Amino acid sequence: MPKLKTNRAAAKRFRATGRGKIRRRKAFKNHLLEPKKTSRKRRLSKLTFVNERDAEKVEQMLPYMK
Repeated sequence: MPKLKTNRAAAKRFRATGRGKIRRRKAFKNHLLEPKKTSRKRRLSKLTFVNERDAEKVEQMLPYMK
């Protein structure tokens, strides 16, 4: 059976927790940071869980994540 290819764009954006849940980084913290409040930037720095509906699609993009 041939090896499966990992979607490299997804590999840079998603990570799995120890229990197998998928986390992603939040958007809007790359540029134009000066007008944003400090509390907003801090909140955007944290990781969040991927929605259950999207988790299956992410797992297909990252076959060797688990």
